[in-house]
Amino acid sequence: MLQRLIIKNYAIIENLEVDFTGNLNVITGETGAGKSIVLGALSLILGERADPTVLFDKTGKCIIEGLFKVKKAQVAAFFQEHELDLEDQLIIRREISAAGKSRAFVNDTPVNISQLSELSSYLVDLHQQFDTLELANADFQRNVIDALVNKPAELQQYQQVYTQYVQVQKKYRQLVDSRDNANKELDYNKFLLDELLEANFSPNEIEGLDHELQLLTNAEEIKNTLNRVYFQLKEDEQPILQQLKQLQSSLQSIAAFHKDMPALSERLLSTYLELQDIAGDVERISDQVQYDGERIETVNERMALGYRLFKKHGVKSTEELLAIQAELTVKVESVLNLDEQLATLEREQSQLHEVLLKAAAQITAARQVQVAPFEKRVNTLLAQVGMPNARLKVEIISGELNSYGQDHIDFLFDANKSNQFAPVGKVASGGELSRLMLCIKSLVAKSVALPTLIFDEIDTGISGEAAKQVGVILKDLAKAHQIICITHQPQIAGKADAHYFVYKDARAGKVTTNVRLLSQEERIDKIAQMLSGEKPTAAALENAREMVR
Repeated sequence: MLQRLIIKNYAIIENLEVDFTGNLNVITGETGAGKSIVLGALSLILGERADPTVLFDKTGKCIIEGLFKVKKAQVAAFFQEHELDLEDQLIIRREISAAGKSRAFVNDTPVNISQLSELSSYLVDLHQQFDTLELANADFQRNVIDALVNKPAELQQYQQVYTQYVQVQKKYRQLVDSRDNANKELDYNKFLLDELLEANFSPNEIEGLDHELQLLTNAEEIKNTLNRVYFQLKEDEQPILQQLKQLQSSLQSIAAFHKDMPALSERLLSTYLELQDIAGDVERISDQVQYDGERIETVNERMALGYRLFKKHGVKSTEELLAIQAELTVKVESVLNLDEQLATLEREQSQLHEVLLKAAAQITAARQVQVAPFEKRVNTLLAQVGMPNARLKVEIISGELNSYGQDHIDFLFDANKSNQFAPVGKVASGGELSRLMLCIKSLVAKSVALPTLIFDEIDTGISGEAAKQVGVILKDLAKAHQIICITHQPQIAGKADAHYFVYKDARAGKVTTNVRLLSQEERIDKIAQMLSGEKPTAAALENAREMVR
């Protein structure tokens, strides 16, 4: 509940402090005295946008501060999410500098306007004259019925499944688009892949074929050279190996006469042995090298295929060509696997759809249970507030699944017992909408944790008994909720637990707005003035006394 409101330097308010009670607080005053200004200041700490032109003193700072008493459980999630300190008393402060800069604080911690607006939704429901437009809003109408059903856990569980269902649908559509786009390229990619698979190149094959071709095309020259080397080493008239052997034997024969001779002999022997090995390798390689015309033709054809594919795919090596082959394999297989993935998603989508249909049917049934009692109670209240011929009818029509079930809820209204119902926003007048909204909120407020309800001139267009009954409804509502009501109707003012009077005060050439809490006698006098004018008659005073009794 709002315990205290402090307003400094706002519009024609210089310095104002108001303490509210926890029940029915009524604010009255002459037209233009500043009742709506007080409400405008309150709106700032509820997250409304600031207008720097509202400063009373253009050189000073505007400060609006509200002290709320809260149940911690009611706002714990908000404070935890935004890492704010939570106490039993909550102080919200809004500051507007002369330069137009606006700042907001919750328990002295800076917050932004969106956070302030979110927090205010837990604390206050502000009903102004234009808010009756909400009645025609489909979301508002559904929220009213769901508040009466009062099964938020079931609805939240449904919404979690629905979110999953929407995600699966989205993924399915994306896969369908991917498949359709991929199918356009599938035939071409498959042709390219088949071509590479048929070529069946192994790693580094084309580079190896190039080396083999060099060997084959020069086989005769290579063989002649190798034969010549082998001949000179072993088969000439005086082979090199034979000469080396003889030279080594000569050195060996004089080894005893010089200390370096054995080493020289040993080195010459090593050279002889190495050349002997070389001669063996030359003979072996010479035997392996053969000119093969058919193999040359085969290699040329293979290399021509490879180079053609190099050019086609814009690469320069077998490794790059095989990388493209692997990429094409993935593309083709992924397209072929899409159908399987789509089938899996279809099954998942179907299963979630079945779950949603059952849950939505339960939500619909719970809503339908509330319709008749809700209609009866609203229509009873409408008669109570001076609309005995008016009827409200709630229509629930099943449609496509959405995040709130499968229901389209429509409030239909008949003002004259004509049995011709039409959407409430199209047929009800402003005064009718205002009273209808009061009736609905008086029922819904009992089902939701909303401690403070503020009504700005909810009594527009009514008087007499209807106004009295509006007061009765507000008084009843105030048993469980703090009510702050701005009114022109004495019948409503008479129901107040606390009556505040807004007035203008002219001092030192300045006109300011002030508010004071009226005593019992002051209340009787002000209500009597509301009944019969500035100088109330004895009858008016007696009538006023009866109203506040």
